[in-house]
Parts: sequence; C-alpha cells; structure tokens
Amino acid sequence: MAFLKYEIPLLDRNTRFALWQIKMQAVLAQMDLEDALLGIDKMPSTLTDEEKKRKDRKALTQLHLHLSNEILQDVMKEKTAAALWKRLEQICMSKTLTSKLHMKQRLYAHRLEEGASVHELLTVFKEILSNLEAVEVQYDKEDLGLILLCSLPPSYSTFRDTILYSRESLTVDEVYDSLTSYDKMKHLVVKPDSQREGLIVRGRQDRNTDDDRGRTQERNHRGKSKGRSKSSNRGKTCNFCKKKGHIKSECYKLQNKIKREAANQKGKQPENFGEADVVEDYSDGELLVASVNDSKVSEEWILDSGCTFHMSPNRDWFTTYETVSEGVVLMGNNASCKIAGVGTIKVKMFDGVVRTLSDVRYVPELKRNLISLSTLDSKGYRYTAESGVLKISKGSLVVMKGQRKTAKLYVLQGSTITGDAAVASSSLSDDDITKLWHMRLGHMSENGMVELSKRGLLDGQGICKLNFCEHCVFGKQKRVRFTRGIHNTKETLEYIHSDLWGPSRVPSRGGANYMLTFIDDFSRKVWAFFLKQKSDVFSAFKSWKIMIEKQTGKQIKYLRTDNGLEFCSDEFNRLCKSKGIVRHLTVRHTPQQNGVAERMNRTIMEKVRCMLSNANLPKSFWAEAASTACFLINRSPSVAIEKKTPQEVWSGNPANYSDLKIFGCPAYAHVNNGKLEPRSIKCVFLGYKAGVKGYKLWCPENRKVVISRDVVFDETAMLPNLSLKDCSNKENQKQVEHQINTESTPQVSTKIENRVASSPQYSIAKNRTKREIKPPKKYAEADLVAYALNVAEDIDANQEPSNYSEAISCEDSEKWMFAMQEEMESLHKNKTWDLVKLPKGKKTVRCKWVFKKKEGTPGVEEPKYKARLVAKGYSQVPGVDFTDVFSPVVKHSSIRALLGIVAMHDLELEQLDVKTAFLHGELEEDIYMQQPEGFTVSEKEDYVCLLKKSLYGLKQSPRQWYKRFDSFMTSHDFKRSSFDSCVYFKKNNDGSFVYLLLYVDDMLIAAKDKGEIRKVKAQLSEEFEMKDLGPAKKILGMEILTDRKTSKLYLSQKGYIEKLLCRFNMRSAKPVSTPLAAHFRLSSALSPQSDDEIEYMSHVPYSSAVGSLMYAMVCSRPDLSYAVSAVSRYMANPGKEHWKAVQWILRYLRGTTDVCLQFGRTEDGVIGYVDADFTGDLDRRRSLTGYVFTIGGCAISWKATLQTTVALSTTEAEYMAITEACKEAIWLKGLFSELNEDLQISTVFCDSQSAIFLTKDQMFHERTKHIDVRYHFVRDIIARGDIVVSKISTHENPADMMTKSLPITKFEHCLDLVGVHC
Repeated sequence: MAFLKYEIPLLDRNTRFALWQIKMQAVLAQMDLEDALLGIDKMPSTLTDEEKKRKDRKALTQLHLHLSNEILQDVMKEKTAAALWKRLEQICMSKTLTSKLHMKQRLYAHRLEEGASVHELLTVFKEILSNLEAVEVQYDKEDLGLILLCSLPPSYSTFRDTILYSRESLTVDEVYDSLTSYDKMKHLVVKPDSQREGLIVRGRQDRNTDDDRGRTQERNHRGKSKGRSKSSNRGKTCNFCKKKGHIKSECYKLQNKIKREAANQKGKQPENFGEADVVEDYSDGELLVASVNDSKVSEEWILDSGCTFHMSPNRDWFTTYETVSEGVVLMGNNASCKIAGVGTIKVKMFDGVVRTLSDVRYVPELKRNLISLSTLDSKGYRYTAESGVLKISKGSLVVMKGQRKTAKLYVLQGSTITGDAAVASSSLSDDDITKLWHMRLGHMSENGMVELSKRGLLDGQGICKLNFCEHCVFGKQKRVRFTRGIHNTKETLEYIHSDLWGPSRVPSRGGANYMLTFIDDFSRKVWAFFLKQKSDVFSAFKSWKIMIEKQTGKQIKYLRTDNGLEFCSDEFNRLCKSKGIVRHLTVRHTPQQNGVAERMNRTIMEKVRCMLSNANLPKSFWAEAASTACFLINRSPSVAIEKKTPQEVWSGNPANYSDLKIFGCPAYAHVNNGKLEPRSIKCVFLGYKAGVKGYKLWCPENRKVVISRDVVFDETAMLPNLSLKDCSNKENQKQVEHQINTESTPQVSTKIENRVASSPQYSIAKNRTKREIKPPKKYAEADLVAYALNVAEDIDANQEPSNYSEAISCEDSEKWMFAMQEEMESLHKNKTWDLVKLPKGKKTVRCKWVFKKKEGTPGVEEPKYKARLVAKGYSQVPGVDFTDVFSPVVKHSSIRALLGIVAMHDLELEQLDVKTAFLHGELEEDIYMQQPEGFTVSEKEDYVCLLKKSLYGLKQSPRQWYKRFDSFMTSHDFKRSSFDSCVYFKKNNDGSFVYLLLYVDDMLIAAKDKGEIRKVKAQLSEEFEMKDLGPAKKILGMEILTDRKTSKLYLSQKGYIEKLLCRFNMRSAKPVSTPLAAHFRLSSALSPQSDDEIEYMSHVPYSSAVGSLMYAMVCSRPDLSYAVSAVSRYMANPGKEHWKAVQWILRYLRGTTDVCLQFGRTEDGVIGYVDADFTGDLDRRRSLTGYVFTIGGCAISWKATLQTTVALSTTEAEYMAITEACKEAIWLKGLFSELNEDLQISTVFCDSQSAIFLTKDQMFHERTKHIDVRYHFVRDIIARGDIVVSKISTHENPADMMTKSLPITKFEHCLDLVGVHC
C-alpha cells in the first residue's frame, strides 16, 4: 500500500499542540495505526498479540520522528504509543489551574492593533479557543462573540456598534462572518474597466480631528442623522418637496436626484480620463484608489509600507540602470505590471543631504513613485509616525521625512535629482557634520570646533551651531566658576602644575585607582599617569621628569602642587631640592590656588563621563577614556593660549585630525586566522596608543586589548550595552566598601564624613546580597573563634551562585551542573534516602543547593567547583527531629602542636578529605525532606525523601558522622585523645606513632613512614569515600610549606590576608610597623554620642572587619592578639576612634602579609610565657592576661583576654595570669604525653617575682581573699611539681606583646622569640 508523504512540523514548546495533534492523528489514520493511541488492550481482538505489538511499535516510531529533540528527551522513557500520547498531552496541554489561568489571560488580553490584519486576529483567537477546549474550559458562544468584539481597536467602533444594536443576541460564528465581510469591504477597490487597473494604498483614519470632534457627521443612505431622534423632526416641513415630517437634508427625493445626476455624469466621462478616484466616504476614509493608467505621472515619492521594493515609472531619474527580462509587480486587484529594469536614483532630502535609493524597480505602467518602508527596515532603518509626520532614522540621525497629505498618504519631503545634478554623493548636512565632529573630538565645545574649522583642519567641512547634546549635560553640568588666575611664563617647562585625582570607586581594567596629571603652563599640554596607589606618585614624577627633559632639552623650574603627603614626602622634597625645582604649595583648604590642575582634572573627567555615556561602556574603562580625553585636549583650542592647541604650541606644528574616531564606536580589526575564517573581529575603539601608529581596541570576545592599524570603523551607531561576561561581577567585587584614607588631615576626614553621611545610596558593604553575621553577645573565647570562622568564610566567598536558578544561568553553569550531578551520584550511592508518600501528620524539611568555588594552589591545581545539597535544619524541632548537636572540630592549638612534632621529628604529613562526610552517619529519627530542586523524579513529583543517612544541614548530622567515624577509628586500634576528642593516635609495633587530626571532613595524617600513611588511607577508603589530597598544603585557610632539607615547616595565611585587605580597600594603604600604636587609648567613652556619628558608624563594617582579623589571629598571627582583643570589646557600639584602630591593624597587615610561623627552629620542648597589664581596661579597670606557649621555638598556643576579677595590685594581676597560663600548660602537657612527647616538666616564665612567691606560699593572705578560689588551685599544681614557674627578664618575655603596645624594636624581638618571621 502506497502512502502519501506528509510534511508535519516537529513538535516543540512553541508548536500549537492542538493542531499538531489533529494532523498527527490524520497521519496515523492514513497508515491504519490510529487505534494504537488507545492502547494495546483496546486494539481489535482480531489481531494477534504480535501484530498488536508491531502496530504499536510503528505508531511509536512515527510519533518519535515528529518530535523535536527537546520534547523527545522528556518522553523517551515511554514504551508504548498510548503512554507517549498521554505524556505529550500532560507536557504540552496541561490541565492544571495554572495552565487554565494562562489561557484565559491570553483570551482576555488579546487585542487587534491598529492597521494589523483581521485574519491574524481571528487565527490567534481560534487557536486560543482550541487550546481552552483541550484543557476542558467551555465558554458560551455569545460570551466569546462579545470578547472578540472587545478585542477590536477604536477604528472598528462603527462596526461594533452596528453589531451590538442591530440584534438581540449573537454568536461567535456570526461575529466571525461579519468581521470577515467587513474586512473584505474595507479593502474593496473600484472595479477597473478594460482601460484601468487599481493600486491600493492603505492609510489610517484620524478619528479625533477638529471637524468631527469625536462625533460622526456622515448621513446614512436614508438621509437620517445618526445623532438625532426621529421625534425631533415632527412638525417640520421639507424645503425641497414641501412635505411635513422631515427636513431637506433627510429628503429621499433629493437623495435620489443626486444619485441620478452622479450616474449621468459618470457615463459622460471619457475612457482615458486619468484622474484617481478617491473613495473618502467609505469606512471612515481608509481607502485610496489610484488609477494606474493615469495620464500624468506624479513626481512625488510616497512612503509605502505595503510595497516590497522601491518602484518608479520615471526612466530619466535613474543614475544607474540595468535592464531585466523578467519580474512583475502584483497590484491590489491581482493585476500585474512588468518590471523593465533595476537601478539607483538620487533624492535630495529635507535637510539638503543627497541620498541614493538602490535596487529601485523601473515599472513603466506605474503612475506613482513608491519608497518601500519594509526595504528600509531590513537595512537597519526605523520609522515612526507622529502628528502627521513620518520620520525614518538610523541610530539617532533622521534621514527622511514624510508629510501626511489629504489622501492619508505620507509624501516624502524632498526632490529627485536628475541629469547632471545626480552626483553620487551622500554628504551630511551641516548639523550632522557638527554633531559627528563633536563626538569625534570627545564632545568638544562649539567654539573649539569653529576654530579648527576656520583653519581647515576638519577636512574642509564647516561647523554650524551645535544642537543640544544630552551626553554633554550628563558629563559637564557645573556650578559657577571661580575667577581665572594669570601666569606669565615665557617657555615650556618653566612652570608645571600637578595634581592627583582619586581614588576611583571602580578600579580601571588595569587595576588603577588614581590619576596623576602634569600640565605645562606655557603650552597647557597635559600628561596623565594611572597609578594603583598613592605611593607611586614619586616614581611616576621622576620617570616623567627624565623623559620630558630629555625630549625638550629644558629643565623644570617651578612645580605647583597641593599639600598631599604624596607630593610632600622626604624623597620628593630631596629630589626637587637637588634639581633646583622651586616648590609652590597651596594654602591649606584652598585648592583654588592649584586651579589649573584642578580645572584640568574636571575637564578630563567631564569628557570621560560624556564618552562613557555615549559609548555605553562600563565604568571600569575610565582610564582608557581619560587617556583619550588627554589626547584630545592636547588637540583642542584653549583660551589660555589664544585659542591655539596645546600640541601646536608644544611642537610648533598643527595637529592632524584625519585619524580621529568616536571613542567607543564599533571597530573591525583585520585578522588572519585561516582561509575560511572571518577576516576581522568586532572590537570597541578605546583610543590612541602612545608611541605606536595604530588604534587601541578592546575585543569583548577574548577580553584583551588589540593594537592594530588595519581597522574599519562604524561611527553611525554605538553598541547597545557592552557585555563583558564577568566584568560586572569583578566590578562588584572591587566596589569600595569604605573610602579608607590613610591621611590624618582634618580636611580629608571631613570630606569622608560628609560623603558617608549625605550619600546613603552608596552602600559601604559589598554590593551583593550576603548573610548577616552577628557578633556574639558574650565574648567568650570559643564564641569569638566561631564568629571569626564565620566571617573568614564570608571573606573567602567567590561570588558563587546563591541558588539553583543562578547556577544554571551563570557563565560557569556547565561546571556547576556537573558538580550537582556528582553530588547526586554520591547521594544515591550512599542510599541516603527512599522516595515515599508523606505520612499524615508529618512535615517535610526543605532543602537547597549550596555552591562553593575553592581556589586551587596557583600553578599546581585548578579551582574546584563543589555543589552540596543541604537540608534546611532550622525548621527541625528539638526532641522530635533531633536530640544532641555536636561538630567534630579539632582545636587550632592541636593542629599547631602536631605541626611542631612533625617539624621536630621530620615526619611525613598528608591530607585527606571525606566526600559527603555527613552522609555516612546513620539517622535515629524519621525525617522527611522535599526532593532536590532540578532533580525531581518524573511521575513521582508528589513524593518526599525519607532520609536514611544524615545530610548536611540537619542538626544531628555532625554528631552522627562523628559517632560513625569514632567507632571506626577505635575499631582499628586508634585511641582518641582525652584532651582533644578530634585527635587520634596509634602506636605501632616498632614504637612509632601514627597521628590523625579530624576537622569535620578534613584530616591530617602524620607518621614516620609513608607506608603507614598509605595503610591508614586504605583502611579509611574501604569504609568511606575518600579524596586523597597528597602532601598537606592548605587546611582551614592556612598554607603549609615544608622544607625537608632544613627540617623546617612554615604556616602562613598570606592568601587570606590579601583577600582581607582587598575587601576593605587597604591594598594601597601605607604600612605601619606595629599592630596598635601607643596613642590609641580606647574606651567606651569614644562610642558615638551624636546622631551624625551614629549614622556614620552604621555604614562602617566594624564587626565584619574585627571578625576577619580574629580569624587571622586565631590561626597563625599571635602578634595580633593584643590589638584584636582591644578592638573586639567595642563591637556592640563602636566609634570613629575604634574604627581608626581597626584601620591601623589593617595597615599593619598590609606590610606583613608574608609573616608566618616557623616550626623546627630549636629542639626545645613546651615553654610558656605569661604577662599581665595592670588595669589595662579603662572602662572597668580590669587587668589583661596574656600568655604564649612554644614548642621548638615556635608559638603553638596563645591568648590575650581581660581578667574577670579586678586586681588590686600588679602582683595579684600577675598571679591570676599565671593561673590561666598554668591551666593551658597542664592541657598541653597532657596532650603531648599522649602523643609520645613525654614532657617530664613544663616551665612557665613570668617577669613578676612577687607573683611567683605568691604561687608558692600556701598561707592565707587578707589581700587575696577577693580572688576567686579557682585561681588558687595553681598552688597545688606547683606544689606537686607538675608545673614550674620561673623568673624571666621583662626584656626577654615575649608575652609582653600580648598585653600592651610596644616600641618597634621590642616588638620585633618578641616576634623572634616565638618564631614569627617573614
């Protein structure tokens, strides 16, 4: 049996499913397969089972072949045609309330636009109705008819009124028929005889003209007024027929007479009469019928949206012409006119510009000249009509105008150029030339352009009055100017003005934050240098001085600057003094005295804002725009030098303007990437490269700067909004969180206060949404450490996606998707849950995806993209969903203690990571969780996950994981330390030890032999899914570097500190030598008192900064202990002085990023140092305790904290400090004794002899009775000999830096004693 071939489009998300379904059923019926859609069970019983299956397979195959890949991927699991058909209905024609609401919204919101096709309206309307019927939504036919009438535009009001008032009821089918007939009549043409053919030109009726004022003034065919009632004419007499009951305008006899006379007149009309018949009284004047056989050919051009090409019947108008042998133009009455040729015609537009119409068809039988709007639209032009004027523009330039005439046609304002006048010119008007050069010259003023035009430097083109430029208003609007100063310089380099602009809120593409300018007073030429930090000013000036003096052979004599420290440093003053440069400085608070440089900065930035606005470029391109602005300023006339240009005065030669282009315009650079590859790449013009005869371009595709001389520019349009991929993210990361100024002048301080107080729209916090980390209410040590860890994690955030939607739509979506799939595979492998129906009375725990990008070791490993499915455990109920909460976290002191042992005994140290560690814990409660977003199981959307294993985010997950891990370790002969529950050790037969430290899912393993480590790894891998990270390099943000040759080990946080400085904008701050200077006397009295101070401090990230410093102090920086302890006391209500202290600590970190702990310096055991600062707290007069313990000469444990009891003397303060230190010493001694480092005795050094005697004296003292009993236990410890307290000189006690601010020499000596080195 032969089958016909049917072309049915593939079903996708945009296909009209109802129509596709009908067509598909027809195809299957043609192939005798339609009963397969009912299912195998409902097929005719006459068929065998094998025939039924074969028939079903054929139908299934046909359905597969007519599905797009997108749909096929969702239904490929269906095995029968009936199941597939049902699934398609569920996907494409869902009967949910949401789908019904969407369909009804489409039905009610659908409208016919003015001038649009009625046929398209009815087609879409019927499509919506068919979709509604498919989802079982029924409407009354009268309601549908009324809805259809409501969708018509105002021009159909007459039709709508006629339908509504002419009948008692209606149906949608009646509205269909009436509307179709009405549409055909609107396009009806006067029937042409044998000598005529009609051309239809559609217009638009203006219903709100002054003549009708919204009221229809026409009379109907019966002569009765539409606006009057019949009863109003009773008693009146007609002046024509003399009968009563009507008036003359309604007299039917008069109407019949007029019709007869019109018919007779029409019959007398000659056959070749060529005037167009205009039907203006039908359908509100929307039709114009123009005779094709008109004897007079019009010289006007009609702007027509209906014709396909430009057409003209005038052969003489063509400047170029080519004969064609085929092609016709189809008219409105289906008549055709032959195309005789194709060519170009020159037309002079309304503004005097001569433009060329290309591909114009020569149609001799046509009597009108037509310009096709659709052709112009395809070439990038756009047209708008308003107030009777049709404007055609390209970009911001209007190229054509059409005026609406009485026949409702738009006639071109312009004339055709014929004969010798038809030159191939498309020159711009004077206004366009002025605007073009205005943008090319970086928005130069009108006077400047006139001056250049007078000299003939602008290609001989004239400059007229400059029209309004919005970009100039955005970039140049200013206040009233100051009076101008006068300088009487005789030659170049005699007097130099200089100033530093910045810091910029947005760093440049090269990382610059400042702009340094030098202006020669004689020539007014400007040079600009872009700097990353203020300290680079001196080196920039020195290099510029050498270069400029070498070029000119002259010497700088005078230098005018302000009083900024960057210009007044010792090295700057020494250089000027040695070279004989006289310094002119401004008076304090009087920047007007440096007016030349200040005004130049303003001029540059005005141009920068104008050019960036005009080019739609992000703010990070400000340096490129500023460089181009300086280039153009040096070629712009200046009033200060008698309207000459700085370049002309400097070099003696006029500048060349022929190569100038608009900044930011599209530019196409020539490339040669292969024979079949494109010969150019699209870039953005960024200016002119100094010292190179080429243009500087930016390639958005590979995000690199390109220097090329083979460039084609498109200055007619700008790129809409340049997308630089992750540019916006980087700019957000670089947003200045607070303009921290290292100067201490009152002027600068006042500026900062005013800016913060008056600009609430500038958020000092990062520009992205972040969780709020609140400081603990009670500042116990454990709370501070936990708070510091949270803030540290926040600093390490790398703009990861915050939810599933962001992850699948961002630039790295493929990597995040792979990470989520890897997580789901791990969850399924561990059999984390079962899909079940939610039991009654049970509530589900929601879940979410958490994403983390872990930066790899530079040059060693790539960044890692990790996705973790976490449960929202905050909704769990204590006692119902969980009982105990515990997290296996090893103490930082234990980590450093192990590192000290590794360095002393030259052990192997390696690192492991447990994949999805929390999934290994067995749950003891029934917890139901929603299915993960993006991974919902099809056909089980209403199921929930019954958790069998613990999951990240659950309250009990850490506890369950630790119980599982602890039981595993103890079953393999490992012992858990009684001093730190996350430290495990095992003694081998040969007497060697294996150590293991656990921090949630990160492990450190140390042993003498690598074989022992491999053995432990193998045992762990059998039980858990492990990831071997090899030799330990980084843990908890701390970088580990091992030097086996010298048996030394280094621990630093360089990467974390650099991120910390970057976040708080301290990368360019001036470093200081100590963490906290002695002049800081912090107390609660410095907290904000006025509303202005409170408002100012509300924008300062004080708690975040202190928390960040805490984490550095806790991990590897004992030198920060005293400073962080001091500033952390005021997190509840910090003041400006407290914030300055935090800034000082950050400046100290700026100069000590490379500082690290050095283990293995000596072979000494555990040694402690303790000190106290009597009444160091100015608020409550409590003393400060500070201690530090070392092993091998390197610090492993330290603390600086306030004492809880007020001491009455220095002896008591030292006594209580010794007690705290002895507690730590006992803990360390016990830990080391378990780790095979048996320390027979621990020594604690103190610099107070009186306190040492007090610890050894068992007698009761009246003056110490107020001291808590817990401090006196140290006497028993010392008496037993567990701890020895010895005297040490204050100069050799490193704990001194933990309790007070020290001079730099003493501070560095203390650092050396505890192994803190660069």
